[in-house]
Amino acid sequence: MLTVLDHLPDQLLDLEAHQLEDRLGGPTLIHLAGRRDPPLFVSVLLHGNEVTGWQAVQQLLRRYTRRELPRSLSLFIGNVRAARYGQRRLDGQPDYNRIWVPGSTPEHAMAEAVLRQMRQRGVFASVDIHNNTGTNPHYACVNYLDPSTLHLATLFGRTVLYFRRPEGVQSMAFGRFCPAVTLECGKPDQPHGTQHACEFLEACLHLSALPQRPVLSQDIDLFHSVAIVKIPDEVSFGFGEEAGDPHLRFPPDLDLLNFRELPPHTRIGWTNNGFHLEVQDEQGQDVADRFFYAQDGEIRTRVPIMPGMLTLNSRIIRQDCLCYLMERYSLAG
Repeated sequence: MLTVLDHLPDQLLDLEAHQLEDRLGGPTLIHLAGRRDPPLFVSVLLHGNEVTGWQAVQQLLRRYTRRELPRSLSLFIGNVRAARYGQRRLDGQPDYNRIWVPGSTPEHAMAEAVLRQMRQRGVFASVDIHNNTGTNPHYACVNYLDPSTLHLATLFGRTVLYFRRPEGVQSMAFGRFCPAVTLECGKPDQPHGTQHACEFLEACLHLSALPQRPVLSQDIDLFHSVAIVKIPDEVSFGFGEEAGDPHLRFPPDLDLLNFRELPPHTRIGWTNNGFHLEVQDEQGQDVADRFFYAQDGEIRTRVPIMPGMLTLNSRIIRQDCLCYLMERYSLAG
C-alpha cells in the first residue's frame, strides 16, 4: 500500500490535504535529491485532520521549485484517506502514529517498509509534524535524551516533552537510528503554526550537523510525560452545563489548563457516580489514585501536575485520550 517516488508529481503542491488521496492513491514516500546527504526525513498527515505539516511542506518546497534543496529530503505523506474526510483516522483504520512497531495489519507492513528504506539510505534527522485539537503552546516531543535530539528539539522552541508511551509512534522508531522529534504546532489551519514548522524545516535543511554537546538546563523547559488519562468506552462524558447528565462532566474551557502547573486539590470536573477516569503510567500500571481523587461529586488533583493535550473534541478523546500528565524533568537527574 506504499507508493515510492523520486520526484514531486506535477501540481502536487497546489493541492489541499483533502485532495491528496485522489492524486496519490494512498501513503506515499517521496525522495527528493539535494546538495547534502543523508536526507532529512519529514512525515506529515499521520493524522488526517492535522494539516499543518502538509501546509508547511507546501510552503517550503515552493521556495525550491527552481533551485536545489540544501539537503536531500524524504517526505512521507501518511493517512490521505482520513485527510479526505478531515478525520484523525477513519473507523476500522489503525492510528498511523501507532503503527511503527511490528504488527499484523497492512499499515504496519507499510510503516516497516518506510523504516527499512530509510535505514538503508541513512537519515540526518526525522521530523514528524502534528497539531493539537485543544489550546496548547507549540512544543517538540522527544523519546530519547541524547544531545543531538535535544538540540534538534530546541531548534523549534524551549518547551520540550519527553515521553516513552504510547509505543508505536514514528519518532520512537526513527529515534533508534537518528535524531527524531515530533512537532506539535497548535491547532490546524493557523498561519503561525504553518510558518513555525516551515522555518524549522528550512533551518534543518541548512544544518551541516547537529551539536553533540549537552543542552544547558537554562536553554530548555523539559517535561516528562508520566501518565496518560483516558475515559473508558462505557463511561459517558460532556462539557459545560449543556452536557446533560453524563457520568463525567468537564468545564467548557478545560483545554485552557494545558501546560499550566496545577496545585493539589484543583477541580477538573464533576462525576455523578464514582471516579471513572483511567490513568496509566509508563509501565501501564493504574495510577489514578496517585494523581486524582473524587469527593462530593468533584474530581480534583491530588498532587501538583501539569496536563497537556487536553481537548474538547469528543471523537479525539475516544480515539486517543483525554490528556497526558507531565512533570518537570531535570537533565542532571
